Amino acid sequence: MSYTAAPVNVPKRLMSIDALRGFDMLWIVGGSEVIIAFSKAYPGSFSRWIAKNFDHEWGTFRFYDLIMPLFLFIVGVVMPVAFRNRMAHHENKSKIYRHVLIRVFKLYILGLVASGHLLEFNIDTLHLWTDTLHSIAVGYLVSSVLILETSRKWQYIIVGLLLLAYSIIMTQVPIPGHGAGILQKDLNLALYIDNKVLGHFQEGLGWTYILTNMTFVCSVMLGVFAGNILLLGLNAKAKIQRLVVVGFSCIAGGLIWSFWFPIIHHIWTSSLVLFAGGWSYLLLALFYYIIDVRGYTRWAFPFKVIGVNSIAVYVATHLFNFSTVAVVFVGGLSRWVGEWYPLLLSFAALLVTWLILLYMYRNKTFLKV
Repeated sequence: MSYTAAPVNVPKRLMSIDALRGFDMLWIVGGSEVIIAFSKAYPGSFSRWIAKNFDHEWGTFRFYDLIMPLFLFIVGVVMPVAFRNRMAHHENKSKIYRHVLIRVFKLYILGLVASGHLLEFNIDTLHLWTDTLHSIAVGYLVSSVLILETSRKWQYIIVGLLLLAYSIIMTQVPIPGHGAGILQKDLNLALYIDNKVLGHFQEGLGWTYILTNMTFVCSVMLGVFAGNILLLGLNAKAKIQRLVVVGFSCIAGGLIWSFWFPIIHHIWTSSLVLFAGGWSYLLLALFYYIIDVRGYTRWAFPFKVIGVNSIAVYVATHLFNFSTVAVVFVGGLSRWVGEWYPLLLSFAALLVTWLILLYMYRNKTFLKV
């Protein structure tokens, strides 16, 4: 349903969404370092397998490849509720667009601060398009326009066309001097375009952004579709069933598509969008069922503390090394724990980060963008 100024009932905030966001952010702000340190302190086939899932490998989907798609997905999930809240307060379309543009600008600047080396004030090290927050900014902007200007039917059609168009462009449009259909880490059309447009203003690690914005939008919109399901006037069981069905359908669709257009996280392929989106649907269904339906909330509180200040902690962990604070408390134990010290230090750094977030939570300090 496109934008309407009619009054609507504003749904209550779901703890499951904050908890799922916090679960996702946990691995970005220090959880992955704990897992990797554990695998080194306690080597074995199982620990090595777990650690492998917290790193990226070209053409191989691992747990860590779900983190960024899930982040974009959750941004989309909350958008229908956020727009309904604004409509309930009788905000007109121009005021909503002003809010959207201001938020996009903030996300872009924070992305430059987090990963673009903006605060070095050095043009030679500046990266203009290089961060998850930049992907969110584009996905949020386009998704906002789709929500405000198009019907649900056209939203589905546009997302499908974007996925199809990106697949065709990446596999059929030739790279000058090389040909078409090349999907290598150091040679593919999306990377070629980034190299030409951004030049030395890109991070140079193989991640792509300009052409890939087409599918970043789709990841956010999959979340929007999930948010619409949660807003339906259905009982909880029916909502969960729909989330699960859509989730498994996306996973199947992504796997089938991968025979022609592989699941590759670095270039955000169409098959990756569906496959990761499917798992995001299933995680949302699981968290929603356990927390908001069954009422089991205590276990999720640590995740919620992270989730309600997700952008703040994301930027903070890119700017500050919390291990330096943790050393103050556990540095003296290094000679006693030996090879287990990196694990102790990484866990202490994560705990310091979480305790700061807990202090902010207790004092109702929520940094919004």
